[in-house]
Amino acid sequence: MRITFLGTGTSQGVPVIGCGCSTCRSEDPRDQRLRSSILIRENDFTLVVDTGPDFRQQMLRAGVDSLDAVLFTHEHRDHIAGLDDIRAFNFIQDQSMDIYTEKRVLKALKKAFPYVFVEKKYPGVPRVHVHLISTDPFRVGPVAVIPVRMLHYKLPVLGFRFGDFAYLTDGSHIAEAEKKKLQGLKYLVVNALRREEHISHFNLSQAVELIESLGPERGYLTHISHQLEPVAQLEKELPSNIAVAYDGLVLDL
Repeated sequence: MRITFLGTGTSQGVPVIGCGCSTCRSEDPRDQRLRSSILIRENDFTLVVDTGPDFRQQMLRAGVDSLDAVLFTHEHRDHIAGLDDIRAFNFIQDQSMDIYTEKRVLKALKKAFPYVFVEKKYPGVPRVHVHLISTDPFRVGPVAVIPVRMLHYKLPVLGFRFGDFAYLTDGSHIAEAEKKKLQGLKYLVVNALRREEHISHFNLSQAVELIESLGPERGYLTHISHQLEPVAQLEKELPSNIAVAYDGLVLDL
């Protein structure tokens, strides 16, 4: 299994127009972030987690010419706004896109993209095949998925475990029972918005603490805002087994 980080930033992310901070002015490509998303390949099968506003750009940048499925963590616009651009894969592959979503998130998708879900569709609109999910394990093609419930302030959201890799974006709390799903990992990815505490995201110290408490072989930080320092500076203070994820980072399992 190969995991590619399509985006590691946020809508509060970098570069920010008009901002003169060291992160926004950084020439290090690791500090140039699109909205958070990952691509997973298992042999010839490909899926993405979330389709944010940068989805089309991410697909082009990563050279993705086929896509089998989309998993959604939650319904916020920075994670769903690019859904319309799956139509290119509909056309190339001549089939509907499998999307995996909770019932509440599906309701939000129908509100945001009503033309996708109406019975009588306009020619050329995106075609989807909906699979409703919960916190129970499921499979997407050859990929086994274990959902991990988190809270994004008061909003229930999902992280996902794929084998020895887990991806937790947009969360501020995980119950102890859910943490049991995250034992024995090789890679654990956790959102770390900024240094200051935030109402709906882990901050830097909370993300590091969570990673250290769960004990993966290696931890990565994602969903980074421009309020954190450039990667080169930030990594000097991180534990040796924790790094800052960046757009284009590839991990193999």
